[in-house]
Amino acid sequence: MYLFIPETVYFEPEALDYPLGAKLYEYFFKKDIPIYKTTSHNRVTGIKGDSEVEKYLHSKRTLVVGVKKTMKLEPCRPSADYSFSLTTGCPAHCEYCYLQTTMGKRPYIRIYVNLDQILGTIQKYIQKNFPQKTTFEAASSSDPIAVEHFTGSIAKTIEFFANQQQGRLRIVTKFDNIDSLTKINHQGHTRFRFSINSNYVIKNFEHSTPSIEQRIQAAKKIAQAEYPLGFIIAPIMIYDGWEQEYTNMFNQLKHNIDFYSKDNLTFELIQHRYTQSAKRIILERFPKTKLEMDDQSRSKKWGKYGKYKYVYPADKSDDIKQYISILIKERFPNSIIEYFT
Repeated sequence: MYLFIPETVYFEPEALDYPLGAKLYEYFFKKDIPIYKTTSHNRVTGIKGDSEVEKYLHSKRTLVVGVKKTMKLEPCRPSADYSFSLTTGCPAHCEYCYLQTTMGKRPYIRIYVNLDQILGTIQKYIQKNFPQKTTFEAASSSDPIAVEHFTGSIAKTIEFFANQQQGRLRIVTKFDNIDSLTKINHQGHTRFRFSINSNYVIKNFEHSTPSIEQRIQAAKKIAQAEYPLGFIIAPIMIYDGWEQEYTNMFNQLKHNIDFYSKDNLTFELIQHRYTQSAKRIILERFPKTKLEMDDQSRSKKWGKYGKYKYVYPADKSDDIKQYISILIKERFPNSIIEYFT
């Protein structure tokens, strides 16, 4: 099991006024991890490194504990109605990740300790939309499972949603740190989705993450705990031998979770894409990357944030969709493919 431990921790002053903030301070103090105070995460200093690569690597080992100020929730289609953040950033080093651009020069991990206030905001959104169900994504700007072993925030959030008649929680993760969540009385109100991919993609682009075998074993534990379960296959890439590698991945998945009898197993399929700003940052941080980012071999797709995404041309995109969909339906005929994008 991969457990992230930061090398440096910063605390915003208000964070220590909350139980989680005090708990984290004691936790890192006992581990003899250097602790500093900062007036704001925007004023974090001491990020070491002479190059972009060195600064990025050091930032990824830095944690900032603070208070979430903005309580307005943003729409999160097609995953959920809204997204919320218990954390921002991720200790994984996935070369293609959109957080490379959205977090810019500050790719460090942030933890928000005002959990009750965040859950109170979610409660208001549920009540506003009642009696309709409202779904919430907890991992659109982070992978909160990666820090769950010292926050416990996801466990409390699952318990909160278990008591919501018309509120549903969705979590996606690459990490296998889920043992503490398997005994929670979740009432089926939380759907876990595991981000999985071929060995080639994980080996070359998803650094500091659990292997495909570890992720599938974690998914098996979640299935045994009777959570609603799903998988995100992202980003799907075309490379020499991609068809066989994805076939092997789905065979391995079926072998391990074939016992899962629920008819609501879900799959979300996302092809590899990038923006020009992402490409620039990726090449700065991973100068030897094997990511295929040839603009001439891609098609432009207008994004909702006012930037072009470079995706596979229609014929290749259709090949991906058809091939992966067949692999899924042959092995999990009662499953639901929620979308392909």
